[in-house]
Amino acid sequence: MARRRRNRHTRAAALAASIVVLTAPVVTVGAATGNGAALGDAGDRATPADIAEWVVNMDATKLRERLASGQVTSVRLVKAYQARIDAYEQAYADQPGVNAVIRRDPTAIADAARLDAERRQGRVRGPLHGIPILIKDNHDTEDLPTSNGSLALRHWRTADDAEQVARLRAAGAIIVAKTNLHEFAAGVETISSLGGQTRNPYDQTRNPGGSSGGTGAGIAAGFGAAGLGSDTCGSIRSPAAHNSLVGLRPSQGLSSRDGIAPLSDTQDVGGPIAKSVSDIALILDATAGYDPDDPSTKASIGRIPRTYTAALDGAALANARIGVFTDYLSTSGPALATTALVRAAARDMASRGATIVDLPAQPALVSAVDASSVFADETERDLNRYLAAPGSRFPRSLARLEPPADIVTLADIVTSGKVTPTVLKRLKERLGTSTGPQDAYHQRLARRKQAQQLLHKLLKDNALDALLYPAVSQQAAPIGQPQEGLRVCALAANTGFPALTIPAGFTPDGMPVGVELLGRPFSEPRLLGLGFAYQRATDHRRPPASTPPLN
Repeated sequence: MARRRRNRHTRAAALAASIVVLTAPVVTVGAATGNGAALGDAGDRATPADIAEWVVNMDATKLRERLASGQVTSVRLVKAYQARIDAYEQAYADQPGVNAVIRRDPTAIADAARLDAERRQGRVRGPLHGIPILIKDNHDTEDLPTSNGSLALRHWRTADDAEQVARLRAAGAIIVAKTNLHEFAAGVETISSLGGQTRNPYDQTRNPGGSSGGTGAGIAAGFGAAGLGSDTCGSIRSPAAHNSLVGLRPSQGLSSRDGIAPLSDTQDVGGPIAKSVSDIALILDATAGYDPDDPSTKASIGRIPRTYTAALDGAALANARIGVFTDYLSTSGPALATTALVRAAARDMASRGATIVDLPAQPALVSAVDASSVFADETERDLNRYLAAPGSRFPRSLARLEPPADIVTLADIVTSGKVTPTVLKRLKERLGTSTGPQDAYHQRLARRKQAQQLLHKLLKDNALDALLYPAVSQQAAPIGQPQEGLRVCALAANTGFPALTIPAGFTPDGMPVGVELLGRPFSEPRLLGLGFAYQRATDHRRPPASTPPLN
């Protein structure tokens, strides 16, 4: 993926201007609040106890209402999230700490003050104006290092923001912190040499999912209202499922990957994690669409609605046809609780008018999906392209470890040894794969096309709006044990079809479970509608007990 480096401030300003023009006719600014004060002048109407409760229980959609009505300012929200990081990030009471944050953004309060001032002046950029968010630390940020969770890249600096980050800033979002990830996004338990082990706030002896586990755990623990992750095979959906959140792996080509450190150009996407389907729609409105620096987004032209919020219909399940993908419903002991919750979700959807179709086994499709993963083939090629982007700044001593001596490569990172041991082993195994024999790689690409064709046929032959299955087949595993139940990630990842994860309840151990809805490419509006109706009807999400509201 070729990348043009553009100044973040120039790009953000241009995007902000377009967003303001788009949203100005529908945003009420300068309106009177209940006591007659102008917006932004009544930010102290909420008590500290109110705000402490809001940042735990409210999604971004509800927080924007509080901001718009003048009940709270963005400065107070940012301070509330920062206070929660202070309280729960490191060890406290009898808990080891969530450990979700790689680094905080030191300008967050200043950014919030500037956005509060814009609101007082009658300039509201859109529904994300003044909303505090978290960013996975494989997304470029011009003003902060982008480490990929690795000590090897601790001082890595990029010339500008990732495209999705720039669009969110332009829409008025505030970065509170960059979050931990499974190093180089090469795993599912979220452990890295720089950030250490992130813990699941629902049980801090367990993993939070991954690789976007810092974003997932951080949102669940109330460190930010919503956030960005990336997904090569489940890396958005697994943390959403394990943290009682909503996560979207968008269609390949819906949103730009420019400035997201890659594992695989074929399989990578970047996307949102949040507390509600409504929040996912707001983030898509800001981030989806064509970007010349990511050629895959040409496929999105003409396929982006004016607003994804129009799809949020509480009656969307009525007359929908949803196929239960029984191949992914395990009957093994460790998966029984998850399978039961998926079945319960199907019944809940049926009670809202959906026709549920239990699909027979699909051996040809499953075989094609299982044989079509290509990220191991592409990691070295695509990561080296990213590392060679113009304007990147890094210690010259790192680049000199392996030839060529003027740029950093995967070989330099491996030679440095500054990578968590399990990931270092995986990276070593991928050295040379992008330049070695390609026959097996091309066979996997061919199997990917076959999987896409079979999946299209399955949906068409059964007149299905979506497939239903668990986002992860087993609950979050204890730290130090391998996470099982992740085979299901490949159906969306290896085909490029979109998949939405929604909270489906809790296991007897009190661990969250998510169900996944998969649809045709660029069917995000339909998936959001179905997910919204299901979430509104069931309201399974509850915040973790280990990170309660602060007094």
